[in-house]
Amino acid sequence: MRTRRFGRTGWLVSEVGYGMWGMGGWTGSDDDESRRSLDRAVALGCSFFDTAWAYGAGKSERLLGELLMRHPDRRLYVATKIPPKTLRWPARPGDALADVFPPDHIREYTERSLENLGVDAIDLQQFHVWSDHWAADESWQRAVTDLKREGLVRACGISVNRWKPTNVLRALDTGLIDAAQVVHNIFDQAPEDELFPACQRLDVAVIARVPFDEGSLTGTLTRDSRWPDGDFRNAYFSRENLAATIPRVEALAPFVPEGMDLPELALRFCLHHPAVSTVIPGMRKPAHVERNLAVSDGAALPAAFLASLRAHRWDRTVDLE
Repeated sequence: MRTRRFGRTGWLVSEVGYGMWGMGGWTGSDDDESRRSLDRAVALGCSFFDTAWAYGAGKSERLLGELLMRHPDRRLYVATKIPPKTLRWPARPGDALADVFPPDHIREYTERSLENLGVDAIDLQQFHVWSDHWAADESWQRAVTDLKREGLVRACGISVNRWKPTNVLRALDTGLIDAAQVVHNIFDQAPEDELFPACQRLDVAVIARVPFDEGSLTGTLTRDSRWPDGDFRNAYFSRENLAATIPRVEALAPFVPEGMDLPELALRFCLHHPAVSTVIPGMRKPAHVERNLAVSDGAALPAAFLASLRAHRWDRTVDLE
């Protein structure tokens, strides 16, 4: 497993990390299989794990805490997220910071996550939604500064609202944000326009999430795909979105190089950009772990081929989070 520098923190983290949303609440998850998958990832050199309190109301965090206990000799980097007090994703432009992330809420959920994870300090604590008109508000700034000063949090980040990658730039300019987590994949290339250059300029780490577009870039979905009631994917892949997505996947399929499948291409696309510190595919099966982590072999996509993928950019404006 190759490592990359995680921005100004100086941490060297695995360039393929582990997204833990699926094992916190998606249908079809099995806790024992999740544990085996996590252990296999550690064995293969994965060192960055991204979770959130909202992933099963702490369930995903507790699974990660168990992993840390099973591997006390390994330096595993822990990233989690504070849920919005409104429990509404994404944040709306008119939401007041005092209603979404008041200081006592920031501290309360940091302490809850510390307990779930069984650690004394969280490597990366992130705001799970954001609206950049909050950037200048001193209340969140003081809360973050206090958590860092007390040693409860080592670094702070923001999980940027889906399809709004510039909705964090003012927060980055405060100097308090050490990492930006953003949707970045073959379809969603917009972060490369402004966000990535800003992160490089400020030495802010980038976490590329949703590399498979919630599953479409695995090539396994059809126009009739459906999931059990309550599964997030039913909302994301509404009939309208699924009908728009499948033809784009079909148009991309002929471009997959010989000897490579679509999921591998999707991950290699995320890793091509030097601003990306780690990409965090969701994985719930050991076989998926082995396939995805194998991409960390240093083989880069040719520049001409990357240029051809620009034609598959899809700029979307509807917020789903």
